[in-house]
Amino acid sequence: MKVGREMYRMFMKAAEAHARWDYETSMSILRDKKRILLLGLMTMPILLVSAAFAADLPAALGGYKAYTPAYYSTTIFIVSIVIGLCAGLITGCIGAGGGFIITPALMSAGVKGILAVGTDLFHIFAKAIMGTAVHKKLGNVSVGLAIAFLVGSGIGVFGGGSINRALYEANPVLSDTFISIVYVVLLGFLGFYSLFDFLKLRKAGGDVGAHAGESAHGAEAASGKVGIPQKLQSAKIPPLITFDEDLVPGGKRIPALFVAICGAIVGFAAAIMGVGGGFLTFPMFVYVLGVSSFTTVGTDILQIIFTAGLASIAQYAIYGFIFYTLAMGMLLGSLIGIQIGALTTKVVKGIYIRGFYAVAILAGFVNRFFALPEKLKQMEVLDISDALAKTLTQAGTWIFFVVIGIFAVWVIGTFFTSTGKLRGEV
Repeated sequence: MKVGREMYRMFMKAAEAHARWDYETSMSILRDKKRILLLGLMTMPILLVSAAFAADLPAALGGYKAYTPAYYSTTIFIVSIVIGLCAGLITGCIGAGGGFIITPALMSAGVKGILAVGTDLFHIFAKAIMGTAVHKKLGNVSVGLAIAFLVGSGIGVFGGGSINRALYEANPVLSDTFISIVYVVLLGFLGFYSLFDFLKLRKAGGDVGAHAGESAHGAEAASGKVGIPQKLQSAKIPPLITFDEDLVPGGKRIPALFVAICGAIVGFAAAIMGVGGGFLTFPMFVYVLGVSSFTTVGTDILQIIFTAGLASIAQYAIYGFIFYTLAMGMLLGSLIGIQIGALTTKVVKGIYIRGFYAVAILAGFVNRFFALPEKLKQMEVLDISDALAKTLTQAGTWIFFVVIGIFAVWVIGTFFTSTGKLRGEV
């Protein structure tokens, strides 16, 4: 229980670091007129073509002929904006985890799992490119750690992407089932621990601030040379990487091999799930490699950009598994949502925000969990009636979108009803 709780805290700290990067990236785009113009030029052809020739989009744009992934229409583009908006609201308001709902949301909207994964990765990469390298403002970057980690990440990305494509080519239903199971395990873990934390904080009458500080303190304590980090840093397998020179006289040293292995695991998970992989990088750097939190944050943000770019292009784009129109819609929605969400945090208590986060993550868990029976039936693994399987899938979809919708309405409503107060703080 204690180990699981510590891992959860590290996952949350990693998600919070990613959220800060996401916010800085969004602000970097929105404050630059040239980038706004570029975004408009990239989106305009999509809007014009979708309005006039929605049924005949070429396969290169993610039309229904590209591996028959999903039928495209103007409605789907609008839905993608709404999904991006909700993910942005969660990221901006809660400061963590908005990206976890994108793949389940796209799959619930009718997009095949492998296409949802590739599209989410491309959305992350596109935002990173437009926002430039704002990670320099968020933490120190260790060049040695970054190079070794990215070498391993590249290997993991090719492994994860290859498995996803192989499963899809063998059986598209098997691919969806596999991705759903991965999300059920991850979202179940994060969701129930988030709910436990929220209930504990509410009972104690506290707020998120104290808890976050406790988490940060634990991370710094774990980064010392004790336990696993001590054993790994004591190994003399060349080449050795020196890091944390600013925090420890002479710095710490660790074999590049161990860093590359961690990178391979993160790249593999990112390519499978369609996320940046930051939720794994943080606990691995701190608890396994013994890297300080400050260095971990900066290096983690750098690897997210590289991993998402390599995975989206080399493993999905060239094989036709990216829905570009959806990616642009999500980018537009998230740019708006993250700004509204971040401003709303100034007028809402942190404990309520943490409660909404737990419920949103659990909604994603329920969504994928309820979708599994129908997938397993289609694979002839589970013997249930068609009506029951379809009812469970629809129930999971409705629960998910109703919960996320209520959260979105609440945040936007709070934002507009508090505009006077927010203006006074600016």
